[in-house]
Amino acid sequence: MASTKRAGRLAGKSRTLKAGSPALWATASAALAVCAAPGALAQTPSPLGEWQYSAGVPLEKMFEPPEERTNWETRVGAGMTFEPRYDGSSRYHILAGPSLDIRYKDLAFLSTGEGLGVNVLQGDNWRTSIAAVYDLGRRAHDDPQHLNGLGNINPAPEIKLAAEYVISKDFPLTFRTAITRSIGGSNGWIADVGAYMPMPGSSDSFFWFAGPSVSFADSTYMNSWFGVNPAQSAASGLRQYDASAGLKSAGFGITMIWFVNKHWFVTADGAIKRLLGSAAASPVIQTKTNGVCDISLNYQF
Repeated sequence: MASTKRAGRLAGKSRTLKAGSPALWATASAALAVCAAPGALAQTPSPLGEWQYSAGVPLEKMFEPPEERTNWETRVGAGMTFEPRYDGSSRYHILAGPSLDIRYKDLAFLSTGEGLGVNVLQGDNWRTSIAAVYDLGRRAHDDPQHLNGLGNINPAPEIKLAAEYVISKDFPLTFRTAITRSIGGSNGWIADVGAYMPMPGSSDSFFWFAGPSVSFADSTYMNSWFGVNPAQSAASGLRQYDASAGLKSAGFGITMIWFVNKHWFVTADGAIKRLLGSAAASPVIQTKTNGVCDISLNYQF
C-alpha cells in the first residue's frame, strides 16, 4: 500500500523528520490502525482505552495524499495480551490471537480493533461509524474463588456508535467517543470518551501516541458487572449491592509502533485504568486498578 512504500523510502533517509511532520504521521497512522490487542474484537472490559482500538485512523486520511490511497488496505498479524481476567480482578492471564485490519476506501472496515462496520458520515478531519463487535462476557470459572455464586455474564453481540475528530494538522489532538449497546450479556449501555496525540521523540521508524479516557455506564450494565442481587448474595456469601449509573472508570494509555521494514511492523500497547463511582465500591472486585500490555507483529500489503 502507498503508506507502506513511503515508510520504505523514509527508512533510507536521514532521520530528521519532526514530530509534526505530515509524512511521518501519515506513515504512523496507517500502521496504528491495526495495533489494538489481539482480543479487541471481543470488547470484554479491558484497561485499554477505547481510542487505542482505532489509533491513527483519522490521521491517516488527513495526512496521506489522495493520489497515494488505494481502494483496499490490508494488515494482518498475531499478538499476545496480558490483562486481568475481568474488570476489577486481581488475577491476570495471557491471551494470544490474530490481528486483522481490512479497509475498503473510507467506507467499510473489518478490524480486531473496531469490529465489522461502516463510516456513515465523515469529513477531512472527522468521521462517525457504526460497527458490530462481540463481548466475551464473564464466567464464574474465570475466578471460582471470587465469582462462585454470581453466575455468568453471557457472551453477546454489541452495536457500537463512534465518532472521531482531529483538531488540525498543526495540532493533531484527536478526540474519540464511542457508545456501545450489548444485545444480551450485560444488556446495558457503556460510553467512552478519550483523546490522544502524537508524542515527541518519534522518528521515521518509531512512533508513539498517548492519552486519557473515561467511561460511563447505565445501571443495567453496572449491575451486571458489579452488582450483587439477593439470589447472588445467598449463593456467594457477598453482601447485596446495587450499582448505580454514572462514571465507571478513568485511565491512561500509550500506543507505540516500530517499523522493521516497508512491510513488517511491531506494535505495543500499555494502559492503566482505575474503577470509580459505584464500580469501585462493589464487593465483586478485588482491586480498583488494573493494567494491560500487549505486543503484536504485523504485515502490511
